[in-house]
Amino acid sequence: MNAKQAPEVRSQVSAEEWQVRVDLAACYRLVALYGWDDIVFTHISARVPAAPHDDPHHFLINPYGMMFEEITASSLVKVDEHCNKVLDSPYPVNPAGFVIHSAIHFGRPDVQCVLHTHTPDGVAVAAQKCGLLPISQQATIALASLSYHDYEGIAVNDAEKARLVKDLGNNTGFILRNHGLLTVGPSVADAFLMMFNLQRACEIQIRAQNSAVTEVDPRIVAGVKANVEKVTKGLGGQIAWPALLRKLERQDGGYKS
Repeated sequence: MNAKQAPEVRSQVSAEEWQVRVDLAACYRLVALYGWDDIVFTHISARVPAAPHDDPHHFLINPYGMMFEEITASSLVKVDEHCNKVLDSPYPVNPAGFVIHSAIHFGRPDVQCVLHTHTPDGVAVAAQKCGLLPISQQATIALASLSYHDYEGIAVNDAEKARLVKDLGNNTGFILRNHGLLTVGPSVADAFLMMFNLQRACEIQIRAQNSAVTEVDPRIVAGVKANVEKVTKGLGGQIAWPALLRKLERQDGGYKS
């Protein structure tokens, strides 16, 4: 951090929380590496794991004002359900980000990580009435667990929370109409892999738009979820996470500080 320095954090948190901080900081750096960031906007959040002295209603989110490529395990802001800081930080939290993320964390206790992006291709598909089309293998995987939420303006209204949770349901992928993409998972690794696939599906759809496309048979789409379990050997995002961390280490391992 250049302009502002966060207090020493590692000694103040549990080992379990520190590991989540490292994974979440890595996720921010990977999002920047793949070009999915939006200056200091959009967010990735993680629930503080249930451990002695940890509150299940505490969450980690990015310090508002830092680029994703700058974020470290220590700089992540720990907040409670009311967006109050639990640990001191020189940075604020974006209230719009907290509305969306806190709603999902509270509505889905199974979710540890919520990842939200505003990529051009993601927003383009989110703006299309047809939504995501089953025209690629990536799209069939995303469609196996995908829902939509209509745009209600910049998310600063607490009244939207219930509708966000209802529309997401039990799915892992979420297209926010006219807004962007969102994925959730039981770990940071799972949310990242789901976003990688959803983002890639949107990129393919936008590239294919100027030509006739062939849609995948609905019967094939219906069987995709079981096939994904086989391909990932039941590991979900963990099948790729170690390799992604190695990729990140070759770029910059500073996220762990």
